[in-house]
Parts: sequence; structure tokens; C-alpha cells
Amino acid sequence: MSISKERKAELVSEFGKSSGDSGSAAVQVAILTDRILYLTEHMKTHKKDFASRRGLLKMVGQRRHLLDYIRKGDEQAYRDLIAKLGLRR
Repeated sequence: MSISKERKAELVSEFGKSSGDSGSAAVQVAILTDRILYLTEHMKTHKKDFASRRGLLKMVGQRRHLLDYIRKGDEQAYRDLIAKLGLRR
């Protein structure tokens, strides 16, 4: 399941540089994190849902690539983003 329009708009306004900035790497990471958290909860109850598991792993990999891209560009922005999202790294 994807996130609602309202939730996506909240994430864009919080992490975007402007109100319509839905394509920046920070916004994409925030949206992916929201979807990953939802799927993680789904996987706790549906342990044998291997299609969702594959999608979850692809999203985690995509988020990892975006975070590496942000870190290469601006280390401080990377640290602020992971602190704001509550990621472990």
C-alpha cells in the first residue's frame, strides 16, 4: 500500500526545499522511510508474504543509494536527515 496524499504532502512540506519539491533526494528518502515502516509492520503479521518482502528489500536498497548520494554532496545535511528520520546510521 502506498502512502496517502495528505501524508505525502506533509513529508514534502517538511523535507522539501519548497512546497512543490517532491523530487529532491531528502523528500524521496522521507517517503521511502514512511513506506518501509509500514511494510515492516505488515511483515510482522504476515511472515510468509514473500512478494512484499522483496519489495521491502528493494525499497531499503533504494533508500541506501539515495542516502549515499546525499552524504557525498553534503555530510551535514545527511546527518540532519538521518537524525530527523530516526535512522540508525
